[in-house]
Amino acid sequence: MSAIPPDTTRRPPARTRRSGRAALVAAVCAALTATVAGCAAEDPDAGTNGVGKLPAQQIEAKARAAAAGTDTVRLSGKVVSQGATYTLDMRLAKNGARGELTTKATSFQLLRIDDALYLKADASFWAGEKSGSAATAAKLGNKYVKVPAADPVYQRFSGFTDKDTLLAGLLGLHGELTAGNRGTVGGVRTVQVAAGSGSGGTLDVSLEGTPYPLRFQRAGGAGELTLADWGKSVDLKTPDQSQVVDYGKRISQTGG
Repeated sequence: MSAIPPDTTRRPPARTRRSGRAALVAAVCAALTATVAGCAAEDPDAGTNGVGKLPAQQIEAKARAAAAGTDTVRLSGKVVSQGATYTLDMRLAKNGARGELTTKATSFQLLRIDDALYLKADASFWAGEKSGSAATAAKLGNKYVKVPAADPVYQRFSGFTDKDTLLAGLLGLHGELTAGNRGTVGGVRTVQVAAGSGSGGTLDVSLEGTPYPLRFQRAGGAGELTLADWGKSVDLKTPDQSQVVDYGKRISQTGG
């Protein structure tokens, strides 16, 4: 029998192979550790105003303070009340407001400059007012009617032109507050404050610059409002006198 030739293939010693595997495992572990550490160190609020780190109650408080401390804002969206839907688009300022209010039946423009309130609507709106007549409607339709302060029409609609009154009445959250959900409104990063897990309304607050409220979802699906143009000037100009009817009597008691 011939002798089996010796195996001339050189193999590294077992100790060397074990050392190589250990080094590889160590390198992989080190890479994974660095990756996890890097993710853990990344701050989701980096580059923001920092309100996202605060408790929900403090976020809401800062948003309300920012709103109260700024003279102007544009408020737009829909409000559902007693089964009726109202569409608002109001530019609110410290000394007045201008904009439009629309219902299923009609739409009209509101303008307030200091204490002077003007309402511009078509004849059908005025015809529907209490004790209104065709003659009154024809006279007031599509004119800026300067509404007397004592008139019920003034009392009913002047609140839509008062920034503090309007925001206080519409931006109410009901229930225990929580926060954390992130999103964007108009391209601006936001953190959301939710009341009652969302059933009591949600408020999206800006994470950029001043923590303004930017969007509000009312409780019970009662409408959604957007708040924009904080601090931008509002053009409040008295209408041309040819377009104004200065009605000295109580409009609702006018028979024409």
